[in-house]
Amino acid sequence: MNDKELIQWLEKAILGDESAFQLVYQETHQDVYRTVAFLVYNKQDIEEIVNEVYMHMWRSYQKYDANRPFRFWLHGITVHLVQDWKRKTWRRIRLFERNRQMTCEQQFDWTDKVVLQSETQHELFSLVRQLSYKLRVVVILRYFHDYTLEEIADMLQIPVGTVKSRHHLARKELRKRYEMTGGDAYVH
Repeated sequence: MNDKELIQWLEKAILGDESAFQLVYQETHQDVYRTVAFLVYNKQDIEEIVNEVYMHMWRSYQKYDANRPFRFWLHGITVHLVQDWKRKTWRRIRLFERNRQMTCEQQFDWTDKVVLQSETQHELFSLVRQLSYKLRVVVILRYFHDYTLEEIADMLQIPVGTVKSRHHLARKELRKRYEMTGGDAYVH
């Protein structure tokens, strides 16, 4: 379903058509879930953030600029809510001094095997997960969602030069880590 059709269904949903909202949700949920899962590892937190994305989408639809792609807007909401969640989590850690508990990340169990079909993709994904959040979000938006560096800068509300720098650092770090694992393929 293209963005124009999604917008029409979302407008019906805003007017109270629950089945229209369900359709929008079904068409976008997998993409939103994957994006959050790339950026957050705890399954419970992923579910909570995804729910927040749809509540925020519902509440802020009036602010949507129809001149921009709907999915771009939805990805922007997703990334901003993940950033907010990370900030809140950091504050909680500092307040309750629970650093040790929070650093023990739970292994994320992928339920959607379509995301990573080959061993190389799986290996690259594990390398991406090791990147800092700032580098990882640029990689996810660039290569998973195919946004330009300018669009990523707009979405993250940071200068294009910063995005280029993070993109360069992420690629350099991925190459280094991939070579350290003995990978045969070259990370471009």
